[in-house]
Amino acid sequence: MPRIEATRVVPVPIEVAFAVSQSHGAVRLRWDPFIHDQRLMNAVRPDTGVRTQTTSRHRLRMVSEYTSFRPPHRVGMKMVRGPWFLGAFGGGWTFTTDGPSDRPTTMATVTTVATWRYTFTVRPHWLRPIGNPVGSWLLRRDIEARISAFASACLDPGVVVDALAQARH
Repeated sequence: MPRIEATRVVPVPIEVAFAVSQSHGAVRLRWDPFIHDQRLMNAVRPDTGVRTQTTSRHRLRMVSEYTSFRPPHRVGMKMVRGPWFLGAFGGGWTFTTDGPSDRPTTMATVTTVATWRYTFTVRPHWLRPIGNPVGSWLLRRDIEARISAFASACLDPGVVVDALAQARH
């Protein structure tokens, strides 16, 4: 099963990085270039067992379910229903505190290492020798754009305030 991942170091506390990454609805649409529409289906906040319906900018639709939700360190999701050509799809985030940054400042700045991962398989199985490498290439481009947008969102005071407020309610 191919695995794609991207990592960024963001100059915010781990709780902020986690809240931005797990924002949903209008807050998520402000920063995530992949999503056209997204909503939680069976809850008002993300948590283990909660399902999310996402429509991509390509108008592909997927229902996924949180398989783990451990603020502020880890999130895992799996596809429950999705495009016909995906046999399986999963994703997850991990966050670790990196400690003070090396940037000159009057106070030490805490940074967070954020890693976003996808795993997937293409179907039908006979298409995998071609489909998995093509899918890996496409998903690599996608995850890099998304995690770069996430890193920028972590520096946007409006997104941060709204993501933190959403996480508290």
